[in-house]
Amino acid sequence: MSNTSEKTIQSIEVALSNESRERDFYLLHSRRTSNSFGRLMFATLAQDENEHYQRLLVLHEKLSKEGKWPETVPLEVKNSNLKNVLKDFLDTAEKAPSAEIDDKEAIKIAIDFEKKGHRFYSGLRDAVEDAAQKRFFTILADMEMEHYLSLKETLVYFEDPAAWFADHEKPHLDGG
Repeated sequence: MSNTSEKTIQSIEVALSNESRERDFYLLHSRRTSNSFGRLMFATLAQDENEHYQRLLVLHEKLSKEGKWPETVPLEVKNSNLKNVLKDFLDTAEKAPSAEIDDKEAIKIAIDFEKKGHRFYSGLRDAVEDAAQKRFFTILADMEMEHYLSLKETLVYFEDPAAWFADHEKPHLDGG
């Protein structure tokens, strides 16, 4: 096995550990919060992180067995639904209880997870020459950035719902 393959396997092992830790964190907070939006958002993040974990696990198994980047690893990862969770929430937001301090702290921790995840996958992407590897790590980096941006948006909502609504409600013109 080449030194490059060993480094890639070690990087994938770090990624597996990170994705597992993040998934568990999101599951814990999806059960803990009484805020319906927070519950749905954390559960969606947990599903996304589990998808990343499963994809990375298959990759790790193939890399370990074959000693090189496998030709059969699917390059696509299921798209995140997190943006839709935020958009769909507009219809039911008045019914949701206020965010708890723990929710806000969990969001801040999650923002940090996702920022570090984006940097990690971007670093892996930038360190490889193979186009398939670059595409794979780009997809993961992009998903981490999507999570990061959605979480930043969620934190704004949790900290100041009125300001968030002012920025996101669609103005209506009454022609009457």
